[in-house]
Amino acid sequence: MILIFLLLPSLIMFFISFSKSDKSKYLLTLTLFVVLLPIVKLFLLQKPYAVLGNYLVVDKLDTYVLLVSSIVGIGVTLALLTLDKHVKVSPKAYRKFYRFFAIFWIGLILSILANNMGIYWIGLELATLSTVYMIKTNYTPAAHKEAWNYMIVGAIAVSLILFGIILMYASAKPILGEDAMSFDLLLKHAKEIPSPYLFEIGFAITTIGMFVKMGFFPMNLWLANIERASFYPVAALFSGILESAVLIGFFRFSKIAMEVNHDHLFIFIFVYTLLTIFIVSFLIFRAKDFIRLFSLSGIEHMALISMFWVSGAPFAALLHFGAHAFLKPALFLSAGVLESNGKYKIAGALKGYKGRGGTLFVVLISLFLLSIISLPPSPMFFSELYGFGAMITTAKHGNHILAMIGAILFLLILLSIIFYRFIAIYQSMKYEGEIKERKVYNIELFVLILFTFSLMILMLPTTIAYLKSIV
Repeated sequence: MILIFLLLPSLIMFFISFSKSDKSKYLLTLTLFVVLLPIVKLFLLQKPYAVLGNYLVVDKLDTYVLLVSSIVGIGVTLALLTLDKHVKVSPKAYRKFYRFFAIFWIGLILSILANNMGIYWIGLELATLSTVYMIKTNYTPAAHKEAWNYMIVGAIAVSLILFGIILMYASAKPILGEDAMSFDLLLKHAKEIPSPYLFEIGFAITTIGMFVKMGFFPMNLWLANIERASFYPVAALFSGILESAVLIGFFRFSKIAMEVNHDHLFIFIFVYTLLTIFIVSFLIFRAKDFIRLFSLSGIEHMALISMFWVSGAPFAALLHFGAHAFLKPALFLSAGVLESNGKYKIAGALKGYKGRGGTLFVVLISLFLLSIISLPPSPMFFSELYGFGAMITTAKHGNHILAMIGAILFLLILLSIIFYRFIAIYQSMKYEGEIKERKVYNIELFVLILFTFSLMILMLPTTIAYLKSIV
């Protein structure tokens, strides 16, 4: 029954999207609010809770990711109400966006709730294909080109994930039979897998596929190009929701890999993510517009979350994950307001907003920009403290403390480059350029306030206790 309520908003949204009424977009926005009801119900149930046999199972991690994703989805759909105030968008494009957003949401739910590697892959593939068409709702040559690019890169990524899943399944099939596709049974019998090297190869290939899908090395620019070419709410969906589906898969696969051989897992992920941050830090330094800046910054944060997770700091990873999921869509949606009177103009972007609404907008954007670079009291500041502390603890147990300290110092240097670039951009937005009158709409302010309150809730003692209890 809960599964029906989880999927019901998507089904309603899909059928309403065929209506040509001007008021249909308001109904489409309201339907996503309905999904909060079953998610609240899931929080109250004893976990793990079987939604569909042993195929879809809810645990604490699922409910957390679902709640975060639903809040982001609500924020994005509310921001869509004023999309035509900033860019040229036809009613047909609106309807098309919601139609494929409904399919995207179904794929997302399948991926998040999946206790089966095959179902996880199906959900991820469904979410991938639907976002291709959401990119194409921006009827420009650049958007159509990047939609095809995403189709190609996404196909490569999901193919790698599928091949890796096949190898992991094959490694455990001798002891688990057909149940070797289940995450929970793989985790329970991880130390008994007769071919651990085969599982590790499969995990490495799957991880590369997931990392490519999030814009990691060696494909760092494709995600920024896609988010630049599409409408800014699509970019917000990529950063706040689609990456959530990819990350939860990484969390589940890596938990099993930790049991198989933690040292191999840690070295592989640490080197991969460090290399990604090294390249991304210099790409951020050269970024010339908001969308590319925020997109590349998202890759950096995904790398940090992955690093913290395998370093024995799941609480830091989940706190960072939640903060990023709220901050980055807020910044992408704000970019639609900042760029509506001239794209690619950073200088003076925070000038010209009048009245209480304009002042509030400037204050919120300033806080978001300073929070994304982990200045206190941002949740990211505390997650990085916990994360780096866990990395030191892990190194002490492995007798390579000096190497880890050196790696952390190198990582801090790279993060300092990103910090410097964001501060320079903030100063340019505030103090440089000419003043032009700009307007922000009440619904956009409401969305930003929604994300602000969500960030504040992340720092509540009850929330922190819940995150610590997940793993």
